[in-house]
Amino acid sequence: MGVMMIRVGLTGGIAAGKSTVAARLRELGAAHIDYDAIAHEITAPGGAALPRIAEAFGPDALGEDGSLDRAWMAEHVFGADAAPDARERLDAIEHPLIYDEARWREANAVMAAGDRPIVVVHDVPLLAEVLDAMPFEFDSIVTVEAPEDVRVVRMETSRGMTRQQAEDRIRHQSTREEREEIANVVVDSTQPLEQMFAQVDRLYADWIAGCGAEQDGNSAA
Repeated sequence: MGVMMIRVGLTGGIAAGKSTVAARLRELGAAHIDYDAIAHEITAPGGAALPRIAEAFGPDALGEDGSLDRAWMAEHVFGADAAPDARERLDAIEHPLIYDEARWREANAVMAAGDRPIVVVHDVPLLAEVLDAMPFEFDSIVTVEAPEDVRVVRMETSRGMTRQQAEDRIRHQSTREEREEIANVVVDSTQPLEQMFAQVDRLYADWIAGCGAEQDGNSAA
């Protein structure tokens, strides 16, 4: 009997609480593929994206040690004076590399699971923007949401951003309505933590049960 996999897309606005939901899913046993982490890896010193970024944005995109100057890139991609196509140019470099790595990590997670059902969570902050171009189809899509003013305060207090920086980041992401349009589950991160975890626990249990039900159906067939 082969493994049954449920592939879940996890998204949410910046500082909405997606990382907290992702951590809970990992605790429950899900395989977690963090697209932000992959993006950092491919832009770390020696990363595959660095030469292409320097070619597209110029040498100032890299620091003296050859690593990505993230503050410079943030200003020139997300800042108020960023070129209109800056985000698209960066995405065209990074996204194919990220998808290749995500595919490899998913395959390894499935292999490690053996005959056990497995939930694979693709943690994609920009899922609403890239869904149609991704080489994956999802069995479920979850978005984690909080009001914009709450998210701005979180970015100011926990990430050291100015209000302008926080608002620029939000402005360059999909809207809550766009995320909810692609999702079949919405998690409100402003609810008490134990209630949010209870919702996530129920989702995970349902996904695993769905794997088992499909396995049983395949066996009967």
